[in-house]
Amino acid sequence: MLPRVATIGFFDGVHKGHRYLMNELRFYAAQNWCDPLIVTFREHPRHVLQSPNTPLLLTLADERKALLEQYAEVLMSPFADVQPMTAAQFMRHLKDKYNVRLLLMGYDHRFGSDRLTDFADYKRIAAEIGVNVEKMNQYLETGLHVSSTVIRSLISGGDVESANMLLGRQYSLSGEIVHGNAIGHTIGFPTANLQVDSLKQIPAAGVYAGSAAVGYKEYKAVINIGSNPTIGNADQTIEAHLIDYDGGDLYGQTMTINLTRRVRDERKFDTIEELKAQITRDIDNILHPLSALQ
Repeated sequence: MLPRVATIGFFDGVHKGHRYLMNELRFYAAQNWCDPLIVTFREHPRHVLQSPNTPLLLTLADERKALLEQYAEVLMSPFADVQPMTAAQFMRHLKDKYNVRLLLMGYDHRFGSDRLTDFADYKRIAAEIGVNVEKMNQYLETGLHVSSTVIRSLISGGDVESANMLLGRQYSLSGEIVHGNAIGHTIGFPTANLQVDSLKQIPAAGVYAGSAAVGYKEYKAVINIGSNPTIGNADQTIEAHLIDYDGGDLYGQTMTINLTRRVRDERKFDTIEELKAQITRDIDNILHPLSALQ
């Protein structure tokens, strides 16, 4: 087994700050003739520790793993397996089991049950074990701090355009297509209703432009998140009208929607005809975004 360069973190969202770290990981690995390794955890540490203010997630475990695997081998472990380990025990575990000789730490990252706060302590302990530790610089996007917390706040407020800029990709929601109230079909705009994991961060209620991928095809889509006040739903739904889709029902299939921008607030219309007219305008806005600005 070749020596390894590793980095550790939860990496929720795999945003531009994380990607900067992953590229540094690959650079250090190439410079030192090592294999790169990303060490992460299936569950958010706060979920396991049952901490207050446990965050919703930008990426579920499988999504996060797939994004990280674009950069290096990924070791994804249950957080409970390493939770009792001190920083020294964890570094020794990485050295003995995975031949990690160099560890890259994010600028604000900490690990270990002993809760070390001084980077010099990590350096000292690592040297005693025979591991080198390097601290990476903070990544800024046009002067802005990039973090999962900031991105969650943007998404929860509906600003998916700014969130996408910090993510470096379009924010996505995936899940199974389930039965809804079938109102969309009766008014001429059938929708696919998406059931999303309860841990996933959902954008603010509203109508969004984006795309929907089902099977091997992707369609432009108008996406509604909210309670459909014109119809009178009480529960939140996530539904996508797939523009130009002319196939049969999609129940039981997996769908991924990518959100590009927020088109408008969700609102209650006085009549179904007004709702239909607005959906027509929404579709035109999505297909011809520049004309909506004129």
